[in-house]
Amino acid sequence: MSPEIRCIIIDDEPKAIELLQERLNILFPNIQIKGTFTDWRKGLEVLRSEAIDLLFLDVSMPEKSGIDFLKLFPSIPFQVIFVTAHTEFALQAIKFSAAGYVLKPVDDYELSFAVNKALENIKGTSNNSKTQHQLPNNAIKIGIPNVKGIDYLNAEDILYFESVNKYTKVVTKNTSIMSSYNLGEFKKVIDENDFYQVHRSYIVNIHHIKRYEIAGVLIMEDNMQIPVSKNVRTDFVNMFNTINRTAGFKQKDSE
Repeated sequence: MSPEIRCIIIDDEPKAIELLQERLNILFPNIQIKGTFTDWRKGLEVLRSEAIDLLFLDVSMPEKSGIDFLKLFPSIPFQVIFVTAHTEFALQAIKFSAAGYVLKPVDDYELSFAVNKALENIKGTSNNSKTQHQLPNNAIKIGIPNVKGIDYLNAEDILYFESVNKYTKVVTKNTSIMSSYNLGEFKKVIDENDFYQVHRSYIVNIHHIKRYEIAGVLIMEDNMQIPVSKNVRTDFVNMFNTINRTAGFKQKDSE
């Protein structure tokens, strides 16, 4: 039998709490709801005094937003799922490693996806707390906020980020996702050892580059042609050659 998961819900709307409780009772009967709070102060008291595995948190609340609420914790020992009517805080939610960002009215699929991810994280932490913070590079996920929530992609599967007006298109081998966040926001969360901004409109995964044209164009694995800005070409080529074996390129002797 799966261990019982202890959760609380903090939302200033009683009706929203009632509806979320109803869905959780049906979809996840093993989750024990230890308390529901319309006042964030009372929820804070419980989180500081009891062992809670999972927090369902509204973003927009009187006096203190859900984001500001989490800043009260020097470290967050529980999983967090935001349940909100607002899309504009999704990228901030990623920075807090939120397991999910579910939009109201709550959809069963989106809720189940978020809760299952939280349960996986809880299980992983209980099995081996050290490996939770020492994941291999190819296991890193990047959250892509969009109008329906957050899609989590393996970093290694992303070919490139493309700026489209004030939005960002995130491209993998099999699909593309349009995010309402601009390219600069994604630059804050990528690993610079794997991604490089070659142009004001493009950040590429250097592991998916197929060819570099002398004219300053990259050919990606999906055959997309991406320009490399003149002001970064030399640095980019030097960086790229240090991690690949390129005929004629002399490695610098280490000092």
